[in-house]
Amino acid sequence: MLYHTLGFFGGFLLDLLLGDPHWMPHPVRLMGWLISFLERRLYPQNRMRSPHRSFCRGVILVLLVLLCTVLCAGSILWLCYALHPLAGMAAELLMTYQILATKCLKTESMRVCKKLEQNDLPGARKAVSYIVGRDTDHLSPSGVAKAAVETVAENTADGVIAPMLYTALGGPVLGLFYKAVNTMDSMMGYRNDRYLYFGRAAAKLDDALNFVPSRISAWLMIFSAFLGGKCFSGRRAFSIWKRDRFNHLSPNSAQTEAVCAGALGVQLGGDSVYFGKVVHKPTIGDDLRPIESEDIRRSNRLLLLSAVLGEGLCLLALTAITLIC
Repeated sequence: MLYHTLGFFGGFLLDLLLGDPHWMPHPVRLMGWLISFLERRLYPQNRMRSPHRSFCRGVILVLLVLLCTVLCAGSILWLCYALHPLAGMAAELLMTYQILATKCLKTESMRVCKKLEQNDLPGARKAVSYIVGRDTDHLSPSGVAKAAVETVAENTADGVIAPMLYTALGGPVLGLFYKAVNTMDSMMGYRNDRYLYFGRAAAKLDDALNFVPSRISAWLMIFSAFLGGKCFSGRRAFSIWKRDRFNHLSPNSAQTEAVCAGALGVQLGGDSVYFGKVVHKPTIGDDLRPIESEDIRRSNRLLLLSAVLGEGLCLLALTAITLIC
C-alpha cells in the first residue's frame, strides 16, 4: 500500500509538471487506435444494421477493449513488481501520471484563451475544436469562450477527479479501466444514426462509472469556489448546482458545469451544433454577464483547486489505510 500511495502522489505531481507532451506515447492514444480498429470490423454494414445487432456488436467492442486494457496494465505492473518493488512503484507513478489530465486540460483550454485575447477568432475556433465535440466554425467569441469553459468544467470530473478516485481505489489498472470507458464514450457516445445503438453500451457504462465521481467533483468545486477568491461566489455555486445539476442530456455533466456557472456568474449550456445538426439543450446558470476569455482562466483555477483538494483527500484516505494495515 505504501508503494501505491507514493506512486499515486508522484503521478499527480508529474501530471501537474509535465502534462501530456505530444511526442510521448500515451495509453489513451493506444486505446483510441484499438477502438477504431475494432469499430471498422464490428460496425454492422447496411444489410445487417438492426438496432439489436448494432447494440450487441457495441457490447463486444466494449468487452474487448476493457479486456485488453486490464490484461496489458495488470501484466506490466505484475512484471515490474516481480522485478523489484521500486520498479513496481515507478510503473504505478508513470501510469498514474498518464491517467490524469490536469495540466493537459489547462494547456489546451488556455490556447483558446490566448487566441481570443489576440482577437484571432479563426484560431480560437480551431483551438477549441480540439477539445469539444460540437461544430465550432460559426461560434462567436463568447461562444468559443463558453465552449472552453464548459469543457474545463465537465472534464474536471471525468478527466481529473474520476480517474483520480478510481486510481486511488484500485490502482492504475482500475484507473486505466475507467479511462478506456471514458475514451469509448468520447468516440462512440453520440446520439446520431451511427452510434445511437452501436455506442450505447459505452455511453451507459460511462454514465454509471461517473455517477458518484461527478457528484464528488461538484462538491470539491463548490469548496474551491469558496476558497478561490473574490472572482468566485461559493454561495451562488451551491445554489446553481442545487437548481441546475440535472439540466443536461447526460445525468452527470451538469454537476460540475452548474457549479462553474454559478461560481462565475455566467450561463452555460443551451443549443449547440453537432455534425451539422442543432441539438437543443437546457441552459445552466443565470445570464448575469457575458462570458469572456478571462472566464477560461477562472475555470482553470477552479480545476486546479479541485484537483489539489481531491488529491489531498485521496492521500489522507490511503495514508490512513496504510497505517491501519
